[in-house]
Amino acid sequence: MKSKMLVRQNDFEPILIDYGDEFFPNGIFEFNITKMIAFIEDQKSKIIFENVEVKLYPNYSSDHLDESTIKTANLSVPIILAEIAPSRYNVIDGHHRIEKAIRIGIEKLPAYKLSVIQHIGFLTSQQAYFSFVDYWNSKLCGE
Repeated sequence: MKSKMLVRQNDFEPILIDYGDEFFPNGIFEFNITKMIAFIEDQKSKIIFENVEVKLYPNYSSDHLDESTIKTANLSVPIILAEIAPSRYNVIDGHHRIEKAIRIGIEKLPAYKLSVIQHIGFLTSQQAYFSFVDYWNSKLCGE
């Protein structure tokens, strides 16, 4: 399926990070995970839910993960995948769960897969939004 160009909204309002919110920086693309989880809970019927193969989402940051959090990670809580480029999903919540699954030999984990339209509103700065739109559109040339 051919993805569509994103149209830059110059009046984009980034989502705020309130005290206590969890956020995930993926380079310049920082996402508010707390508010994203609330959105998923509210919109479950519109979000893709599936069991995904752990080996497809290598844990690039395993050296920087907290060991105690890995040990207590609840593998029944779905990880969150975001469509970062057309048809390419990255883990933006669940790195500790993936690491635990790898260590104990679990091959699949439950996951929510958010399309670009579903996750773009959780970027925490206008600069990140503008950069993401440009990045996304640049990836369409290779489809």
